[in-house]
Amino acid sequence: MAERVGIVGVGLMGQAFAHHLLKSGFEVQGFDIDPKRMSQLREQGGIPVESAAAAARGVRWVLTSLPTSDIVRAAVFGPQGISEGAEPGMLLADASTSRPQDSEKLGAELAARGIRFLDAAVSGTSAMAWKKDLIVIAGGVDDDFEACRPYFAAFSRAAYHMGPIGSGALTKLIINLILAGNRLALAEGLVLGMKAGVDGESLLTVLQDGACSSKTMIDKGPKMLKGDYTPQGQVKISLKDARLTLEQGSRFGSPMLITSLWAQIQQAAYEKGLGDYDSVAYFEVLRELAGLPKRV
Repeated sequence: MAERVGIVGVGLMGQAFAHHLLKSGFEVQGFDIDPKRMSQLREQGGIPVESAAAAARGVRWVLTSLPTSDIVRAAVFGPQGISEGAEPGMLLADASTSRPQDSEKLGAELAARGIRFLDAAVSGTSAMAWKKDLIVIAGGVDDDFEACRPYFAAFSRAAYHMGPIGSGALTKLIINLILAGNRLALAEGLVLGMKAGVDGESLLTVLQDGACSSKTMIDKGPKMLKGDYTPQGQVKISLKDARLTLEQGSRFGSPMLITSLWAQIQQAAYEKGLGDYDSVAYFEVLRELAGLPKRV
């Protein structure tokens, strides 16, 4: 008999997680506040339920995939939250990009209720999630991480244990920091080439084959050139993550030069009404600064 698992949050990433869990032989009961997402879960073969508490009822493992740590907290401890449906010993893995301190606090409060917890952020876009080209970066107790391996293996290509609760969330923010630098450099280079009259497609081909090549260049370069900002991530989420990273820089006294610039550019994109567009829609801000024609 297939093991049943729970998921709370079946948006851009959560739909891909549910798909792979189902494909790996798990039954998936899930909850989302968006009825459209619930219908999509049903179409995949999942079991929509009426609340986060119901998603946690009768299972040993629940995954949360939500926009912010505040929303995660509400989903766990709010009315009809996960903590109401969870049995002692249940494992909760949070795949959201969260504030590390919030993960630490959540883990401590859940432990007092007999619920095990991992902050289990993922690295990759929703498009990569559908291809199972993600990694999991987790913080928590060794035994809990080992217990989660079969679930992580269902929707990721690798999982890494980074230390105690909070370390997974911090590592994800560091990944995002470096990713931002790559994307920002790519955007600046493409805009310079366009302004100088270089053919964009030819330039991107050379960049992708040169020493500067990166995964994000291959994934996001074509979206920048075409102005295709169908969301795989979103500007508003990228801005939220940048602010979380700046907080960690202040917390530990570490310089945040790239992240500060990245946050300002994403803020400009957000103020231009691009908050729900793909995270590289900030490319239009640089195009505008260069005097290139407006596309969005």
